[in-house]
Amino acid sequence: MSKFLGAFRVLLVLWAGSLWCMALIVAPTLFHAQHDRELAGMLAGRLFTIEAYLGIATAAIALLLPARAKFRCGYAAAALLAILQWVIGPRLIEAHARGLAWGLGFGAWHGIAALLYGGACVALLLLIWNDDFR
Repeated sequence: MSKFLGAFRVLLVLWAGSLWCMALIVAPTLFHAQHDRELAGMLAGRLFTIEAYLGIATAAIALLLPARAKFRCGYAAAALLAILQWVIGPRLIEAHARGLAWGLGFGAWHGIAALLYGGACVALLLLIWNDDFR
């Protein structure tokens, strides 16, 4: 079990690091370096999709841990990313294409997406800071 736990901890660190890196470095760099904002948004969206799948995989593996109940913040982060991917993401795309989705514009949906993504980042920060997942 100790090798499994060690592998899980590496996966968790990779997920948390990539989540923060995407928010603080990758997405801003994409929009700065790529003058085609639509292409930059498409690339960022694809990377956010990868983050969602990575989070769900990490949370699924956490269910196999003896102390799985202590991974609550990790489950919350994965849930926020899933909501972002499959609920908010389609509204964001629709608002970008049509101007509105469910009565909200692209800026509003982008703000909601940023809040959910930030919430996932904070949830993982709390999990790692408190070292609650062992």
